[in-house]
Amino acid sequence: MAFSIESVPNQAGKPAILLREAWREGRKIHKRTVASLSSLPPEAVEGFRAVLKGAVAVSDISELMQVERSLQHGHVAAVLGTARGLGLERVLHRSGGRERRLALASVVARVLWPDPKLATARRLSPATATGSLGALLGLGPVTGRETLRMLDWLLARQPWIERSLANRHLKDGSTLVLYDVSSSYLEGTCCPLADFGHSRDGKKSRRQIVFGLLCAADGCPVAVEVLPGNTGDPSTVASQVAKVRRRFGIDRVALVGGRGMTATARIREDVWPAGLDWISALKTADIRKLLKAPGPDAAAPLDPEALEEDAVAEITGPDFPGERLMVCLNPRLRDERRRKREELLQETERTLAEIAAAARGKPGQANRDRTLKALGREASRRKTEKRFDIAVGDGGMDWKRSRERIAEETSLDGVHLVGASLDAASMGAEAAVEDCKSLVGVERTFRNAKSDLRIRPACVYTSGHVRAHVFLCMLALHVEWHMRRRLAPMLSGESAREGARAQRGSPVEKARPSESARRKAAAQRTEDGLPVHSFNTLLDDLSGVALNQLRLSGHEGGLVTAVTSPTPVQKRAFGPPGVDPARNVPIRLPA
Repeated sequence: MAFSIESVPNQAGKPAILLREAWREGRKIHKRTVASLSSLPPEAVEGFRAVLKGAVAVSDISELMQVERSLQHGHVAAVLGTARGLGLERVLHRSGGRERRLALASVVARVLWPDPKLATARRLSPATATGSLGALLGLGPVTGRETLRMLDWLLARQPWIERSLANRHLKDGSTLVLYDVSSSYLEGTCCPLADFGHSRDGKKSRRQIVFGLLCAADGCPVAVEVLPGNTGDPSTVASQVAKVRRRFGIDRVALVGGRGMTATARIREDVWPAGLDWISALKTADIRKLLKAPGPDAAAPLDPEALEEDAVAEITGPDFPGERLMVCLNPRLRDERRRKREELLQETERTLAEIAAAARGKPGQANRDRTLKALGREASRRKTEKRFDIAVGDGGMDWKRSRERIAEETSLDGVHLVGASLDAASMGAEAAVEDCKSLVGVERTFRNAKSDLRIRPACVYTSGHVRAHVFLCMLALHVEWHMRRRLAPMLSGESAREGARAQRGSPVEKARPSESARRKAAAQRTEDGLPVHSFNTLLDDLSGVALNQLRLSGHEGGLVTAVTSPTPVQKRAFGPPGVDPARNVPIRLPA
C-alpha cells in the first residue's frame, strides 16, 4: 500500500490535487482517493509531498539538526590560500612535517591574529580554537612550548628561506634593492639584556632592538636583520648591509628613508664611504633651503610656481652636492592641505576672538597674565600661533593673520622632493614617481610591522627567540604584501596606481592615478559596485564565512561539515587569490 499526490486535469478549471492510496491485487493495481488537496496552498501541497518521500515534519529546525561547532573560516582560507599559492610551504622546507605545518600556521596566524605565542597556540588547538586554521592543517593540540621550539627551527632555517625569497624577487645581481632600519622596544623583567641595548626604569627593564628590512624595488619584503639596540646610525648599519650584499650577491643596495636617518652629514660621513646608495625624502627645512638664491645674480633652485602638476622635474642645489633632487607637485594633496589649513585658521580665529572679548575692558597686569595663559593653552593645542601676529597689553589683545608666513607655508603645499645618489640609468625621471611610491611602500611595511603585526611586544625571552619572532613577522609581511596587491581593486587607497603602472607615455600620464582609481576614491565603490574596504575590515568581512559542524537528528553518527555561502563581496575577495573556501575542509572537525 502506498500513498501519492496526483494532479488530475480538469477541463472546467484548475487541475484537481488528490491524495490517493494505491495497492496491488494480483497483477492489478487499485487506487482510491483519500482526500482532495485542491483548496490547500501550493506550499502545503509540497510539504505533503516531502513527507510522503520520507521527510520529517518538525516545528523547530533544532529538532532536525544542531550546530555543534562553528569556526571562523573565510579569512583563514584567504590567507592560507595565498601562502600556499606563493609556495611558502616548500620555501619553509622541502619535505612536510609538523614543524613546517606549525610554522606555516604561525605565519598565517600573525596576519590574522597577531597575538603572543601562547595565545596563538590556544587558537590553533582544537579545544580552544576560534578559527579553522588548526583544523585545516591537521595540527591537533598545540602547546606554548611547542611554538617556542618552532621558533628555534625557523631561526635555523632563516638563511635558506631568505635565499629562496631573494632568488624569486632579486633575480639579477645588479638589481636595485631597498634597505631601511627601524627600532622597536621589548619589555620584560626576566629577559636577558646582554645582546641588546637596554635601559632600566624602576623594576621594569626595557630592551630595544633595531631591525633592518631588505625589500625588492617594488617594496616586497625579502629578508630581515636584527641588530643590537644601540645600532642607530648608518655607520654601523653599513656592516650589516655588507653581509646582506655578500649573502645574496647584490651589487647595489640603496639605503631608503627620511632625512632623520640619512641626514646630509651622515650621507657624507658614513653612507658614501660605505659604498651605499640612498633614496631619501627631504624635510621641509631642507626644501626651504632650495627656495633661496645662492647668489645675488642667480635664481633659486626651486620655484614652486613653475612646477607642472603631476610632473617630475630634476633640480640641483649647492647644499646637496652630488645628489639628484627630484621634485613633484601633487595638486590633490595641495588642495587638501590648503582646505585643512583654512579650517584650522578659522577655528583658531574664533578662539582668539573669544579670548580677546574676555580681555576687553579689563585693564591691569592680572588681565594680561590671564590672556597670555589662555593664549599659551591654545598655542599648545593647535600649533598655529606662528601663523598669527598677536599683541597683548594690559588693556586687551589685538591679533591678525600673518600673511607672509601663511603664504610661505602655502607655497610648499603638495610639493614632494626626493634626493638620491642613483644615476639616471638606475632611476630615470619618468620612473621617479614610482620610486617615491616604493619608498612609501617600504615605510608602510614598517608601519604594518609595528602596528598590524605587533612586532612589539615580542613576549619571548631569549635573543634567539626575539630574532626568530622578527623573522616570523617578516614572513607574515611578505604574505600580506602579496595579498594587498591582489586585492588592491577592493581596498581603499591601495590601487591608486593599478592602472598607471601599465601605462606607457609621458611622466605626467604615469604620475596621475588611473580613471578607475579616481572613481573608486570618489564613490568608495569598486568597478563591480561593491563597497571598498581597508585590508583589516576586509579580513573581518571574510571571517563571516564559517566552517560549521552539524549533527542530524535520527541518524547514527550523522555529522556533516558545511561552509557558509559567501556574499558577493566575499566571492570577489576569494577570486584574486584563487581560493575556494569549500574545498579541502575536514569532513569532521576535531573535538
